[in-house]
Amino acid sequence: YLGLDVYEEEEGLFFEDHSDDILQDDVIARLMTFNNVLITSHQAFLTKTALTNIAETTIYNLDCFEKQKPSGNEISIN
Repeated sequence: YLGLDVYEEEEGLFFEDHSDDILQDDVIARLMTFNNVLITSHQAFLTKTALTNIAETTIYNLDCFEKQKPSGNEISIN
């Protein structure tokens, strides 16, 4: 079984009712034909709490960047 929460080309597919539309996306159309694939829209961020946390963290990170101090949220590629 395969469950997808994020689809690389999801912009324009979710948050709108496409029940009566023919999808122009061959990959997702093919995935939807398999009975062992479950595709849901990416909704984890779409809550008041999540959006508040994202905004607060972004402002905190920008403040730390401006003060040239580590925020603890840095990503290191090594």
